[in-house]
Formats: sequence, structure tokens, C-alpha cells
Amino acid sequence: MPDTASLTGFLHAADAIAVVIPHLNQPDFLARCLDSLARMTRQPDEIVVVDNGSQQMPDAVCAKHPNVRLVQERNPGPGPARNLGAALTTAPILAFIDADCLADESWLTQAAAAMADPTAAILGGDVRIALADPARVTMLEAYESIYAYRMDRYITREGFTGTGNLVVRRAVLNRVGPFGGLDVAEDRDWGQRATKMGEVIRYIPGMKVYHPARQQFSQLVQKWDRHMSHDITRARTRPLWQLRWGAKTLAMGASPLAEIPRIIASDRITGLRQRALAFAGLVRIRAYRARRMTGLLVGTTDAQTLAGRWNRG
Repeated sequence: MPDTASLTGFLHAADAIAVVIPHLNQPDFLARCLDSLARMTRQPDEIVVVDNGSQQMPDAVCAKHPNVRLVQERNPGPGPARNLGAALTTAPILAFIDADCLADESWLTQAAAAMADPTAAILGGDVRIALADPARVTMLEAYESIYAYRMDRYITREGFTGTGNLVVRRAVLNRVGPFGGLDVAEDRDWGQRATKMGEVIRYIPGMKVYHPARQQFSQLVQKWDRHMSHDITRARTRPLWQLRWGAKTLAMGASPLAEIPRIIASDRITGLRQRALAFAGLVRIRAYRARRMTGLLVGTTDAQTLAGRWNRG
């Protein structure tokens, strides 16, 4: 197992950055992620890959990058994996990226520039869809180009940013506390805890990573199953939750029509075909979500079953 734990003095510089990557059963994606980090204009001072119970440890993948440390977290969930990676590094700035993401060449250059402001504490960046073939965009690629990873909206409207492109000062992470496990949406949970404590999350559009679109509709379904299980768990703690949830369910089914102007105006896709594909994907997933939400409301769907969908295949 590659382990470059020996740390030199420069890691204690105020602008040193440690990159933490949780991994589970995605060795090919991880290889591309590490290759993208190697191409960056600003290199990380530490890189830790935290395997979370893969069928086979990615030793060979990590061995190709002598600056990468590979460790294992047996407690399931990307949150615990990130916590271990943070604990095993020393740099005062932590940058989190997912194993299936590609870092833009200027990812850490942008992060370091933003963190040069001593008042900056937490950064969220732009997550774009990596198109497999720009000439033959799929329905899921078109849909997710608009509707997935809307970090600017998450930050301004919901007080969190995705952990697949998150940069934070170590002191702030220590103050806010660790990421949660599979029982919560750990990015939203952590970000909202930070926001409630008075921390400000800044959106840095130039701090980009690229995420592949899901190849199958079932993969998108799994994502929303997890989110809906977390949502209803929170909803049940509030008064009149059945009425609120029922109203949300009705609105979900009717919502695609209201999204047509957004699809037309989006600069993340081009041409009539891609916009039609995006709308088709939107209709399909929101119809599915409305059905699932109905099941959660009337008790025919179990929230706990939906929650345990962290890539175990």
C-alpha cells in the first residue's frame, strides 16, 4: 500500500493544501482523478485517498502517484472517509474532491487565491458535467448539465455546498465538527451546521471540477432515493409534516412546466436537441420523485432502505 506520510516543513505554511479523496469501487475514475490533479498548475502539498471498503483496494492506481497516501476507513460513508483523510493530514487548508471527479487545471490555483484573503473560511466551486462525447450528448448528460450540482444555488439558498468540490480551513473544520455518516446528507448537514455557527461559504466559479453524468437512469434514482430519505427524516420532526410533504409531492409532479424558461436560457447546454433532452430527463426524474414521495407519505416506502445507497456495488 503506497504511503508517503513523511511530511516536510513546507506543509506547515499558511497556504499549504491537502487534498482528500474518498473512494469506493471506482478505480478507473480514481485513476483519472489523480491524473487530473497531477496536471494542475498548483500542486497539492498532500494527497490522501481514503478507501471505504472497496472489493479491491486501489493500490496499483495510487502507486503510480508517489505523492499519494492510501488508507482505509471501514465505517461506511463518504463522510467518515473524509474525516479520516482530514485527520491524517497536516496542511492548514483542506480540499475535498470525489474520486469520480476531474479537477480543472486551475482548481487549486483558484482555491489558493481565494484563501489568500484571511477572512475566507469555506469555499464552494463550480461542478460541471464531463461530457463523454460532446457531439452525442445523452439525455442524462443534458439533464444533469442544468440540474445537477447547482452549487451557487445551494450556497445562497440552502447554506451548504457539495463536498465533491469543497475547500475549508482546517481550523474551521475542527470548530464545526466532523462530517456525518450515511444517516444524513453529509454535505448539507455539515454546511448548514457551519452556516448556523456564523461561517460564510463563498462561491468561487473559477474553482471547477468536472463530474461524469450518470450512465443509467437507475443511478440517478439511487441519488434521489438517498436525498428523499434524508428529507423525510427531517420533515417528520416538524408540525403538520404530512400536509407539508403532501403539498411538496403535488408541486413536484407539476414542476417541469415551470422549468422550461430555465432550460431555454441555460448556457450549460447548446441547441434545441440538448434542451429537449434536458426537459425529457426532468419530466422523468420528477415523476419518479413524486411517486416515491407519495410512497414515503402513505408508508409503502421505507426511508431507511433508501438511505443506505452509498456505492456498495
